[in-house]
Amino acid sequence: MSGGLTHLDEDGAARMVDVSAKATTAREAVASGRIDMNPDAAAAIAQGLVKKGDVLAVARVAGIMAAKRTADLIPLCHPIALSAVTLDFDLDEGGVTVTATARTAGQTGVEMEALTAASVALLTIYDMAKALDKAMVIGGVRLESKTGGKSGGWRRTP
Repeated sequence: MSGGLTHLDEDGAARMVDVSAKATTAREAVASGRIDMNPDAAAAIAQGLVKKGDVLAVARVAGIMAAKRTADLIPLCHPIALSAVTLDFDLDEGGVTVTATARTAGQTGVEMEALTAASVALLTIYDMAKALDKAMVIGGVRLESKTGGKSGGWRRTP
């Protein structure tokens, strides 16, 4: 291992971490992010008036699909059999906060799946509402918490 970095071999080449010796444990990760927009766009989403359809329903499905495809998008991620993926939306007059939760029973964590779900849900909201506000801003995508595995739990502190 090069300098303690797990995704590099002794020669400094990228590698997928071998998790075969790790115990299978229940694991969960929660990630969130936000898209800010003008009040008219937020109101249109809340009232179901966006011409492309139900923005949050489509964003929920997109986030779930993205979590399932994380290993195809992030080169050194392991393909994971997910037990559950949920997306929650908190809509206010200035935008939408997305919270994604991913769960599995496995040998590696689901942080990347939760982060990917939140990110793609936010991008989907942008895509569906861009005719109403091209200046929307996506930001604050972050891990909120994780449980399971050798390192145990972790929670973002305010």
